[in-house]
Amino acid sequence: MTRLLSRPIAPRSLLALLAAILLFAGSKALAQCPTTELVSGLRMPLGIARSDQGNLIVGETGTSEPNTGRISIVDPDGGRRTLLDGLPSGINDVGEPSGPAGVFLRGRTLYVVLGVGDSVLPGPVSNPDVSSPIFSSVLAIHFSAFVEKTTEGWTLSPDDYEALADGEALTLWNGAGERITVALVADFPDLTVDPTSPNGLRQSNPFDLVVLGSKVYVTDGARNLVWQADIDSGAFSPLAAFPTIANPLPFGPPVVEAVPTGIARSDGRLLVTLFRGFPFPAGTSVVVEIDPRTGSQNTYIDELTSAIDVLPTNHSGDLVLEFSTDFLAPEPGRLQLFETPDDDPPTLVADCLFAPTSMALDEAAGLLYVTELAGGRIVTIELDP
Repeated sequence: MTRLLSRPIAPRSLLALLAAILLFAGSKALAQCPTTELVSGLRMPLGIARSDQGNLIVGETGTSEPNTGRISIVDPDGGRRTLLDGLPSGINDVGEPSGPAGVFLRGRTLYVVLGVGDSVLPGPVSNPDVSSPIFSSVLAIHFSAFVEKTTEGWTLSPDDYEALADGEALTLWNGAGERITVALVADFPDLTVDPTSPNGLRQSNPFDLVVLGSKVYVTDGARNLVWQADIDSGAFSPLAAFPTIANPLPFGPPVVEAVPTGIARSDGRLLVTLFRGFPFPAGTSVVVEIDPRTGSQNTYIDELTSAIDVLPTNHSGDLVLEFSTDFLAPEPGRLQLFETPDDDPPTLVADCLFAPTSMALDEAAGLLYVTELAGGRIVTIELDP
């Protein structure tokens, strides 16, 4: 554990570690948890979106095998079908799968962010034998309502990766005459010069995304920033960067990194959760609000612990998902509702979530869907009207 915790970068390997611990520890707690399992056995689900047909579109980061990332369609009864398999994934520099993460659905186009995969080796240094040339990127997948209802899916190939890296838009057909298109929207650097890192280099770790107008905004948990990328041209640049904070605990490094994870849009603003890095001091995780025109930022909700996603509702306030209430103990995750940003105390919705990573809301039905790494699950939570 020391090697994992000593790395100041992205939390993904630690997320998997805690998920395994919680799953091993918690059958009794699970029975007491006010959630209902919808589906299990997913491949490390990190992102979720709800379609206008009531289905869930899930980003699964993959398994220990390379290029096993997947996008699944899960219906309201828990039935799972594949939309797109064979998405780039690989074992990252701390030994965990890294591939598809956050997803965002606009109309009939699904935007998917890909993590760093195995493009970076411990050091960090570039991997000369990388599994795919399009890690640390955003893909756009367009599919019809008919495809969403009926398809059994497609699988990308290494040749498809190369075509996407060369700027080609793919049109994939199947034997039933169905088709989808896949295009590369933006390709962020896997590794950059960083004088603050031990060997002067720092990897990327894109984690979640939203779309506003003609731009996609992407959190990068290793670079501690939000990227903005033009959907039409693919040009990108940092929108906002997040500084370190002093470590208030008597152990660990002198400073704690921001580690941005979840991102959402709300009234023309961006809301971003800052997970915080090792030693994950309680009360230092926050939600910040960002002006997408200028990149200016302010603290929106504070005194959280390992906040990993935020979801504004139309009427009730903001739902904030925390991966754990004590990362090192470890303790289960928590969901709270903030009617206002300074709500004290907020409404506790659930405090027994097992390595939760993202959420989607059916506001009309008052039903929240939460992805959990433990067991590869999606669970539902009924919300008060």
